[in-house]
Order: sequence, then structure tokens, then C-alpha cells
Amino acid sequence: MERERLTAEMAFTPPIDGDEVADDQPRAPSIVIKIRRRLPDFARSVNLKYVKLGICSGIFPVPASWTLLALAPPLVAAAACSLRRLDLDVGVLRSFDSAAWLGTAMLLLLAVCFLKRPRPVYLVEFACYKPGDEHEISKDGFLDMTKSTGFFNADALDFQTKITKRSGLGDRTYLPSGIKSRPPQLSMAQARAEAQAVMFGCLDELFAATGIDPRRDVRVLIVNCSLFNPTPSLASMVVNHYKMREDIKSFNLGGMGCSAGLIAVDLARDLLQVNPDSYAVVVSTENITLNWYFGNDRSMLLSNCIFRMGGAAALLSNRRADARRAKYRLLHTVRTHKGAADERFNCVYQREDASGNVGVSLARELMAVAGNALKTNITTLGPLVLPLAEQLKFLRSLVLHRVLRARGVRPYMPDFGRAFEHFCVHAGGRAVLEEVQRSLGLDDVDMEPSKCTLHRFGNTSSSSLWYELAYAEAKGRVRRGHRVWQIGFGSGFKCNSAVWRALRDVPAVSLAGARGDRRGCNPWVDSLNSYPPKAYIS
Repeated sequence: MERERLTAEMAFTPPIDGDEVADDQPRAPSIVIKIRRRLPDFARSVNLKYVKLGICSGIFPVPASWTLLALAPPLVAAAACSLRRLDLDVGVLRSFDSAAWLGTAMLLLLAVCFLKRPRPVYLVEFACYKPGDEHEISKDGFLDMTKSTGFFNADALDFQTKITKRSGLGDRTYLPSGIKSRPPQLSMAQARAEAQAVMFGCLDELFAATGIDPRRDVRVLIVNCSLFNPTPSLASMVVNHYKMREDIKSFNLGGMGCSAGLIAVDLARDLLQVNPDSYAVVVSTENITLNWYFGNDRSMLLSNCIFRMGGAAALLSNRRADARRAKYRLLHTVRTHKGAADERFNCVYQREDASGNVGVSLARELMAVAGNALKTNITTLGPLVLPLAEQLKFLRSLVLHRVLRARGVRPYMPDFGRAFEHFCVHAGGRAVLEEVQRSLGLDDVDMEPSKCTLHRFGNTSSSSLWYELAYAEAKGRVRRGHRVWQIGFGSGFKCNSAVWRALRDVPAVSLAGARGDRRGCNPWVDSLNSYPPKAYIS
């Protein structure tokens, strides 16, 4: 793996009045050196095989259409041979027959190609869950709650205090009732209650906003939740609650981390290619109740400080009749999996600590692993989305650097701001967002949805991407033709991307105009005027 990049920050602290120094020596400030991990420099190391992968996936057809294209040369050759052997003395009849055969063959080939073309996938609507006020918790409230449990020693409490103050989370995030109770109520019943509240809450709003009858219209259901996988599954829980049809194709994705939401979208896209005139529902959530860590291992305490309650549901369709009312069309999905290497596979790992407490451990190499996965993902995605001018600049600098070995020439870092109008980066933490912004050269306004989502709702795992898109919609920034880039990171280690194009203008939301069923679809209605805050960290 690429060597980990570190930066040193030097800070000066004034002397304390109580410090004892010799009378003939002046008081000098102390020096504090902080070491921070950074993402790898994308411009310095580009793997050409991922560039080739992106070019091939964008230019060459899918394997299903190879057979159709393979029929074209024999048909053209047969037609040319028949015309070459045509005897002009025979008359107009034979000429007409040859032309008729050629025309029939070409029309048949075009008809088959037309019928076998990929079906467009539309995002009709999505809804994000907003918990009730009884679940709200501030940073000070979280620290008081953590201390009152009695499970943590002084070092663990001090560590959680430092992380919480610098996490980028605000004072209005949400935790389930089982965690907030004193003593904590950690049971299957409480975990199921949390899952039901989140999933049914956003699904009710989604079905009400779209007018979809879940008992009749939904043919594909995909639920992703990484750490809570009961029997019957969460997908079966949804099917039972809404009494869905018996032939529904349901899937339950578990253990796939914070990037599972985009994996579910990619799976739904594939299923919609082989199920015409269908609706697919994708539900993304994470369960907090049974996954709270009550030990003193620092690598496992991070998840307590940043993960919060939340979830989202999206309605996808391949019905051409939905093109008029749909918000977005899915253009590309790119999935990157780095699990072949042990250090990347183990960087986010659920295990037991020395005392037997189960938790999710985040390794020190996480930033470097995430940066490597992101570099691979955007290298594959670049040829699919970047304007030709940006690709030529990148190719020119690459030739100078790799082929001609020109000194002082760095590979050109493409301007992704020319490919997308909206960026939804997984709100995994303040440090991750800052490093992604620096590495991709994004502006503060580009990162505003991600930072505001982290501040308002915390890390809601795979559903955070939908809270970020909801923020852009609530502000009235999404216009027809705009392109949206969703980037998710997850255990394994994985980095996944989805690219959408807006099909219509999405009006801004307001508290006065959202007192009906649509109020629950967008979770920013009652707090939009407070964002972006003057400072994300207080």
C-alpha cells in the first residue's frame, strides 16, 4: 500500500503564570507539534489500468449487446456479395429482391438493438427519516450520558470528550431510546423498534408523496443495514408491514458498511434491466441500539462519538411514463473494492476488545486506505464524466510525466467542478470531509451539504448521502440538467460512486409550504434557516 502521508502542525502555547522558572531566564512559550494523517496525493500516482477500465466501460457496449453487433458484419458481407454477383441483365426483379433482403435484415437488426437497449433508471422520489424530539441529544448531553453509564474509565471519557468537541457534530443529533435510557435498554425488542421507526417512517412519507401502493406496485425491495441483521430479515419486516405482493424480489444487504446504499442502488439498476415496467424501493439505514460500544478501547470509541440515528428510502423506476415526474436519471455507478489486501480489509473491523466487549474498530491507516480507494474510484469514473478538455489536459500531463519523463511536471488533477454541480460526500467525519475537499480541490459551497449533514444529523451511515442531496434540494439549488455525484466509503474496504442528472427543477422547501404529506420527505424543513452555521465546530 502507498506510504501513509503525514503533516506536522506547529502551535505555540503561552506560558502559565504558575510555572516556575529561574529569575534570570525569560518565560518562553511551549511548542506543540500535532501529526495529522492525509489522503494520498492523487496527482502523483495514477494507475493507468483504472483509466483504461473507465474508458472501456464508457465506450464499449455491454456484453449482452456483443452478439447483436457481431451479426452486423456477416449481414453486411452477405449483402455486398449478393450485390457483387448481381447480373444486371436479369432485370429489375432480382435487384429489387436483393435490396428487399438487405433492407429486411438491417431493419431486423435495428429492431433487436432497439429492444435490447439498456432501460433508463429514474429516481422518482426519496425520503429521509427525521426522528422525534424525544431522540434529540446535544454534545454535552451525550457526554453526560456517557459518564452516567459507569462503563468507561477516566481515559476513555477524556478521549470521547476530545473527539466529540472536534467531531463536527452539532447539538441536535439523534439517538434511539434504548441508548438514552438509564440504564441502557439493549435488547432485540429495542433494536427492532428502532429499525421499524426509521424504515416505516421514511417509507410512509415516500409512498404518500408518490402515490405508490406498496401492496401492488413495488416489485423489487432492497434493504441495507450493516450491523443489525435479525431473522426474519429487515426486508421481510417491510414486506410484512406493507403486505407486499408474493412475487416481490426482496434483498437484505448486511455487513457492507457505509457505502452499502450505493451498492443497493447499483443492484436495483441491474434488477430493473430485466424487470420491465417496475418499481424498486431501496431502504438504507443503520441500527445503533445493539451496536453501542461499552468498553475502553480508543479505536472502538470513535463510532460512539459520530454515529447517529437515521435512514432513507428511495423509489426507482424504469417506466418511461415516470420520466416526466421523476427527479433524476441514473447515469453511472462505479464500484471499487480493495478487500484483497489484508491491511485494507482489516481497517474497519468488528471484533471484541480485551474485556470481551464487541465494537467496530477503526484502524489508524483508515485515512490512507480511504484515499487509495477514492483514487481508484475517481480514476475509473473520470473518463465517463469529465469534459473532453479536462481529459486532454490530464492526458498531456500524463504523457509528459510518464513517457517523456519531463522534470518538474506533475500529472494534472482534473477539475471535477466542471463535471458536476453537486457533490454528496459521505459524512463519515470532519477529518474525512476536509481531506476529500483538499484532495479534489473543491470549494466550501461544494462541501456544504456534507458538512451541514454531519453537523445536523451526524454520521447516519449509508443514508447520509440522501440527507446531503435533500439539503441541496431544500436550498433550491438543483436545476434541470445538473449532475450530482454521490461518493460513499465503507468497510471491506469499498468506495462507490453514483452519478445522477436532474430531469427538472426542484423547488426549495419552506416550513409554511410543507405542512402536508411532503413535510417528512425532506428533513431540513424546520432547520434550513440555521444552515450553514457560522462555525461547524464549537
